[in-house]
Amino acid sequence: MMSRRNIILRELNGDDDGGGETVASSNCLKSRENSRYRSEKIFPIYAMGNSNLEDTPFPVHSASDSVSDPIWDAIRAEAKSETEKEPILSSFLFASILSHNCLERALGFVLANRLQDPTLLAAQILDIFDNVIMNDRGIQHSIRLDLQAFKDRDPACASYSWALLYLKGYHSLQSYRVSHALWKHGRKVLALALQSRISEVFAVDIHPAAKIGEGILLDHATGIVIGETAVVGNKVSLMQGVTLGGTGKEVGDRHPKIGQGALIGAGATILGNIIVGEGAMIAAGSLVLKNVPPHCMAVGNPAKIIGLLEEEDPSLTMKHDVSKDYFEKLAIGSTDGKSNGRPT
Repeated sequence: MMSRRNIILRELNGDDDGGGETVASSNCLKSRENSRYRSEKIFPIYAMGNSNLEDTPFPVHSASDSVSDPIWDAIRAEAKSETEKEPILSSFLFASILSHNCLERALGFVLANRLQDPTLLAAQILDIFDNVIMNDRGIQHSIRLDLQAFKDRDPACASYSWALLYLKGYHSLQSYRVSHALWKHGRKVLALALQSRISEVFAVDIHPAAKIGEGILLDHATGIVIGETAVVGNKVSLMQGVTLGGTGKEVGDRHPKIGQGALIGAGATILGNIIVGEGAMIAAGSLVLKNVPPHCMAVGNPAKIIGLLEEEDPSLTMKHDVSKDYFEKLAIGSTDGKSNGRPT
């Protein structure tokens, strides 16, 4: 099996055979074997499968399928409950959820109606999404792990159905997954057209060639920019206004590589072909121009490493505050500097 560290190195070495939809997706499932990650608690249903996605029981393609899909079952139960609470939304909830026989088709319907415009009709977009999602087991796996991530990590997301229906971070991420699949299959013009519409509707700009893992949270999402050669590992959380960009007009591999379990704070800018290691945290508003080692915290403009993190995966705990010890040391250092500069 590959080591967890290969999530980034494999992409840098160009060894990706393009056969999967995620960045070293087997590593996300392998992590359940390591008690430090406690994947069963974070993804209680979908993190327990075989590392080979072809062996996982996704998706529920038809109402007659016997495969259990607990997340889809939960979404339908939530929709029924919301219909009773808000009868005025009964038609909306029926059309978006209750009339469909699986999560894939419900998601396609929701996204098609969000992304439609006068020249690209909802029915056309629905056909595109249905054709891609229903034939890509990697996407089927990822949409569920992403749903779990939103529900577990975003305190404003009280249910799976809320993410599916209302959160544009989830919508933009799943729309990107379809555009990425189109890009990989040579349909680049359609992928770029879809990217343009995603950016216009959701204010999230992800190049369809970028490679993004699963179990991802785009919290609030407004203003997120992810460049063409960027790589984002599994279980990463990105806040609003994050930029994973280049540093000029160079071509080739020119964008950041974000390791598994990293937490990128609001408004952080990470530029160039650099590595943010596994379990690292980038504080809000930071400008990162150099590699960040695994499980370290980078703060400032330009960003500096200020210490190690206690959490193995800060993306799961979502603790954005800089440690108390750091501020105490900063205050002591500032006081000492002032006293040394004064005559005694």
